[in-house]
Amino acid sequence: MIEKKKKYILDGGSGQTLLEMGLKPEGRLWSATALINKNLHKMIINMHLDFINAGSDLIVTSNFSVRKRRFLEYNKLEFFEQATNDSAILANKAKDISRKNVLIAGSLPTQEIVYFSKRVADDKEIYNGFNETAKILDPNVDLFYLDVLSSINEIKIACEAIKDFEKPILIGVHLNNKGYLPSGETIDDLLPITNNFNTCGIIAACVSPEIVNLAMPKLTNQKLPFGFKVNAFKNIPENDPLDADLYDNGYPTERYGTRANEFNPEVFKKFVQDKLKDGATLLGGCCEIKPRHIKALTK
Repeated sequence: MIEKKKKYILDGGSGQTLLEMGLKPEGRLWSATALINKNLHKMIINMHLDFINAGSDLIVTSNFSVRKRRFLEYNKLEFFEQATNDSAILANKAKDISRKNVLIAGSLPTQEIVYFSKRVADDKEIYNGFNETAKILDPNVDLFYLDVLSSINEIKIACEAIKDFEKPILIGVHLNNKGYLPSGETIDDLLPITNNFNTCGIIAACVSPEIVNLAMPKLTNQKLPFGFKVNAFKNIPENDPLDADLYDNGYPTERYGTRANEFNPEVFKKFVQDKLKDGATLLGGCCEIKPRHIKALTK
């Protein structure tokens, strides 16, 4: 599985890569549109293939937007299990086509509001949400990825909910512009959880390069492999009161802006090279990071 000193190139932002490929999202269903509509499954396979061929050693299933709260809003709850399962099946199809030995991480997206610490679900609902998604993904993934979680409470509940599947857990923790979780907690508060579960690494998830820099001293001062999935948004407001899926027409850059021209593949490569010196070994991107950014690393 994830080895302590081995370097892994992760993928980038699957949802926005699909948008760039021509996906027309159904409102706030965003990238889940391509999982619900089986005619669009080839697009998902090609998205994963683009990242794998660019050099990704680890890809994440594309079900970040497959959340019951959102599916209920669009009267799509009947597609929840199918969309979740297909996200893993399609990732495996891309792996098979590539004939490369990549790891597949099953996305367990936050059950709360993205980037925000305000509670919208009780502990039981959070537990059941993580457990149900993990149960569907489990047969077809190598590990679980806690995908952009914003509080210690939710991370702990997630780990409890999936521990019986006995798969490694990669923790993707979101941080604000001060280097804290949106809940006000710190990476130091996270470390006791990593000792109690089968955790294989910690990632600063969907954060700016500046926030990665703030997190580095804390991440280097612990024993697990660590790294980042860095984004190229202009700004994510602290404690944004709206769900990060609430974009006009499903386009996140309309809400948070983009630094894509500034944070181009060459700048991304130099950033990653600098973080390698700090000991980071899990190297990837999130929103606004495309296969061309990943390809820059393999050069």
